[in-house]
Amino acid sequence: MNLSDSPGDPLAVYRIRTQPWYRPAAREVALYEHAYAQRLPLLLKGPTGCGKTRFVEYMAWKLGRPLVTLACNEDMSASDLVGRWLLDERGTTWHDGPLTLAVRHGGICYLDEVVEARQDTTVVIHPLTDARRMLPLDRKGELVHAHPDFQLVVSYNPGYQSRAKDMKPSTRQRFAALAFDYPPEAVETEIVAHEAGIAPELAARLVGIARRSRALCERGLDEGVSTRMLVYAGTLIRDGVDPRDSCDMTMTRALTDDPDMSAALRALVDASFP
Repeated sequence: MNLSDSPGDPLAVYRIRTQPWYRPAAREVALYEHAYAQRLPLLLKGPTGCGKTRFVEYMAWKLGRPLVTLACNEDMSASDLVGRWLLDERGTTWHDGPLTLAVRHGGICYLDEVVEARQDTTVVIHPLTDARRMLPLDRKGELVHAHPDFQLVVSYNPGYQSRAKDMKPSTRQRFAALAFDYPPEAVETEIVAHEAGIAPELAARLVGIARRSRALCERGLDEGVSTRMLVYAGTLIRDGVDPRDSCDMTMTRALTDDPDMSAALRALVDASFP
């Protein structure tokens, strides 16, 4: 079914009905609200698993706007964003892509890890990120002017991407930006305890492992243990898995295949769960 042709609310499927749990770490909620009030395109930058996506979900709920999320990848084409002509029972029919749906009907469109998409694909967002606020549908011969409530939000991990890919300056300068990092220790402990459903004391042990693992990035580890990984580990422990096995599954084996680095991570775990 073409959602753009469906009766009622075309973005109903993208509305967040239940409040996502989000623990602010600084002033990011208020700053986002100011950016949205002006409909500024927004860039969220920070390491993997630090809460960027949850933050966007929370803000969409708080603002009462539908959230259209796309996980970008190197095979993503412009048609995947804006739409394409397809054969159906009526013949050849235009089907809006998720970006076009958000532009037409006033959603927040979130492009997660935007630099993973081909650079020629991301160029299509340029007219949406300046005073024009429009989306050309070249294959349809239509120019879509953005709904007053539309906002574009993108994210990427600058620490990881800088070695292989990066956002082109001609794209980056079109966005206001919020920088994310792993939360302060007390806040991260609160998040892990809540999300995994475990005692604060256990959450604090897991957070301690993560914070020490992040120091290993200076010794060759690509990325340290993320907050998301801590939640996974805590969830397994809550369900009866041995803490060392839980950490091995969700942290060590997930982060590296290097024997020396694996041994270093396991030593951190052993120190926290003797």
